[in-house]
Amino acid sequence: MLACAIDGPEGEARGTAILCHPHPQHGGTMDNKVVATLARAFTQCGWRAVRFNFRGIGGSAGSWDEGRGEIDDAVAVAAAVREPGWPLALAGFSFGAFVASHAAATLHPDKLVLVAPATANFPVAAVPADTLVIHGEADDVVPLAATLDWARPQGLPVVVVPGGGHFFHGQLPLLKSIVVRHLAAPAG
Repeated sequence: MLACAIDGPEGEARGTAILCHPHPQHGGTMDNKVVATLARAFTQCGWRAVRFNFRGIGGSAGSWDEGRGEIDDAVAVAAAVREPGWPLALAGFSFGAFVASHAAATLHPDKLVLVAPATANFPVAAVPADTLVIHGEADDVVPLAATLDWARPQGLPVVVVPGGGHFFHGQLPLLKSIVVRHLAAPAG
């Protein structure tokens, strides 16, 4: 059993967004401020945002599984909460972006958002060309260069937040705005 929090939009939801939190062995939970900012961006755009704690964290059963089980957690949450026929979005921050990148191969989301993906620490999977990748210029946990090295062979653009650190201190409104603009843009 995994602990979840579901944030709904005003009015009827247009889809479900599964949000993955940072590294659970370094204090990451579904209540992380970047994950909460992602939830607000998705709900503002009409999505139902589902935050959850990986196994062994904050009421979720199980224990750390070095990323493998945490990918399974994201897939299981999507299977449990997704309404049939609804669009699906995946988003993740740091370690959560690693998880979301791998879960995307199974779930084939309509939208994928990766914030400060842990490209220097985990083998982040290749992702679709329409994935939104956001990284802070001054990230001291995952260097911007590592994410650019990961994105370059895919021809994948990376939105760089000038002066932004790993946790986007003082820049969460900008982060939210970038995600909202991406979600509001027409497909294609």
